[in-house]
Amino acid sequence: MDSLKEQEIANVVQRAVEIHGKTREALIPILSEVNRAAGYISPEALAEIRRQVHNPDEGLFLSDSQLFSIASFYQMFSLRPLGKHVIRFCENAPCHVMGGRQVIKAIQEELGLNPGETRGDGMWSLITTSCLGLCSVGPVFFVDDDLYGNIAPDLVREILGRYH
Repeated sequence: MDSLKEQEIANVVQRAVEIHGKTREALIPILSEVNRAAGYISPEALAEIRRQVHNPDEGLFLSDSQLFSIASFYQMFSLRPLGKHVIRFCENAPCHVMGGRQVIKAIQEELGLNPGETRGDGMWSLITTSCLGLCSVGPVFFVDDDLYGNIAPDLVREILGRYH
């Protein structure tokens, strides 16, 4: 997804702050709104969030490092641009036991990617994550917002072929 321009970032942050407020509890929803709108959270977006959320009257003081720590802690956020399609692959034990290792190898071979990489053409990013909460249908992965469970390696090519 193309990164947003400075004014667009400011507008997204402003709308999110208007909806969620200027509290510590609002930071995750605000970060979510920016991540969704831009496809990732840029350094410029973090600075704009800090600028708009900083609320001394309510005792909310955020340093740049505190905000970065929050944004980088959660796997649902990205601090760098991702591909048009993002695969989030569960690497937890239940998926691993159910054949996850073979499935991720099939994904890697099909896309020519290692976990944490974005393909040079900007089409795909592969991210491993801890439990997605779907252990009963492991191995599982998401492509964008689409969930795939009970996956065998021979299904990978067909699934990824659905995305252009």
